[in-house]
Amino acid sequence: MGRGPSIEGRKNAEDAKRAKVFTKLIREITVATRAGVADPAGNPRLRSAVDKALSANMTRDTIDRAIKRGSGAEGGADMHELRYEGYGPAGIALIIDCVTDNPVRTVADVRHGLTKHGGNLGTSGSVAFQFSRCGELVFATAGDAALEEKILEAALEAGADDVVNEAGESSVLCTPESFEAVQRALVAAGLHPSRADVVMRPANRVTIPAEAQETLLDLIDWLEELDDVHEIYHNAVLPLEAAE
Repeated sequence: MGRGPSIEGRKNAEDAKRAKVFTKLIREITVATRAGVADPAGNPRLRSAVDKALSANMTRDTIDRAIKRGSGAEGGADMHELRYEGYGPAGIALIIDCVTDNPVRTVADVRHGLTKHGGNLGTSGSVAFQFSRCGELVFATAGDAALEEKILEAALEAGADDVVNEAGESSVLCTPESFEAVQRALVAAGLHPSRADVVMRPANRVTIPAEAQETLLDLIDWLEELDDVHEIYHNAVLPLEAAE
């Protein structure tokens, strides 16, 4: 009878995954600090990055060191924000946001990943017109009509622009500027989102064949393994379990 992964093996895998998440969060805190001020109270982007880091159980000391690096107090590598646009399998539009200290390495890695999975890197603006920047708060509703109605009422009262119900989820949409206020109001109403962030949301989602879905998921996994990749957005319809 075969043996499953050892407890030590599972722990090592979990530790490696946690370290990768921390690397991305630290880079986001550093860049957010550099783009604004070192005080989260006066820097909404930094405040959001710190909240994410705390949710991931990052220590305050680690967060403070990342803020100091971003402010230049501890030197640190010069980090750049880069956005790549391209196409994946079945012509799916992709936006890949990166934070890196080596743009040459990053673009080579992203291009390689796209090519390897039947896609290609596009020029700036080649797919961005298919997306819009907005605040998005996602709630698991599983078709619960009463919960969907409660979310709708609270969202509209909070100043959200729209609520979209699909695939067992309710997505509250708002402007990036009103995101924090809408989030606070929903949480105050006892509604806690499973995901909440300012994102690039596609205007329309495209259904693709099952084999292309698998290739796209492989591509997303491959890109997410890169330390430099911060966020990935696409316009494909994917199974709910794959998108979580």
